[in-house]
Amino acid sequence: MLLNALIQPLTDGMFKGIYHGKQCHVADIAAVLSRAWSAGVDRIIVTGGSLEESKEALAIAETDGRLFCTVGVHPTRCGEFEDSGDPDKHFLDLMSLAKKGVAKGKVVAIGECGLDYDRLHFCPSEIQKKYFEKQFELAYAMKLPMFLHMRAAAEDFCDILGRNMDRFGSGVAHSFTGSAEDRDKLLSFSNLYIGVNGCSLKTAENLEVVKGIPLERLMIETDSPYCEIKNTHAGINFVKSLWPSKKKEKYEQECIVKGRNEPCLVRQVLEVVAGCKGVGDIEELSKTVYHNTCRVFFPQDLDSAADALLSGSHDAK
Repeated sequence: MLLNALIQPLTDGMFKGIYHGKQCHVADIAAVLSRAWSAGVDRIIVTGGSLEESKEALAIAETDGRLFCTVGVHPTRCGEFEDSGDPDKHFLDLMSLAKKGVAKGKVVAIGECGLDYDRLHFCPSEIQKKYFEKQFELAYAMKLPMFLHMRAAAEDFCDILGRNMDRFGSGVAHSFTGSAEDRDKLLSFSNLYIGVNGCSLKTAENLEVVKGIPLERLMIETDSPYCEIKNTHAGINFVKSLWPSKKKEKYEQECIVKGRNEPCLVRQVLEVVAGCKGVGDIEELSKTVYHNTCRVFFPQDLDSAADALLSGSHDAK
């Protein structure tokens, strides 16, 4: 089964064993990645949410041929442009980092950027809107797709997206948790995909919304270490793939950490999506979402070799 575990903030302290400022266990990114590859994950995109985090994401991506990354500033952190004392220089530093990463074949998108009106205490809406729009300049200059974030901001988000349609080729609104109306607004942009994870699958209403996303416009992700599928979630009965787990205080390398999401668990997202959409052939579904991911982030793969791979012939590689 081929899976692109699309969204992974592997820069998060939890993968260094740090929780709420306390060291609970050793850094274990290597073990986390090993589980992902064993679960059928083919590639991982490590996300950047600030200039410094984007630098770290690129450094992580350079450690393995299957790791890639994004460069951008998350809406809740857009204050860093102003706080830097020189917003223009801060933007140029992002541009320089993106150029460096593209030259190394590692940076595959601009983001994570967008609007988050659920957390205005971190950054006011006007600052978010200003620097969301600014980051389309990065996408246009670098000819890269957009990796997007939208929370409780569909109207402003879609307005800005509409004004900048000529500045990016394609993108994904990741970790989607909106309404059916929000979903349909996003689907009205023909070059936009919708990414779902555990946070997208919490309630029966969420499952109905996801059910209405056409397969050809769908991506799956984990957003680990966040957005795990919990026992209280509506889709839990569709989950078949399980891993042994331990509390962080009783850490064992061969177990996942309870309460910490991991890339390997993207299989569970696939299983819930298949269940709520009534898809019986989960292998075919995995190929479809893999193809969608390649179309946006790895378009060079959409050749005869990729077609052979997607049809199950690994001999083409």
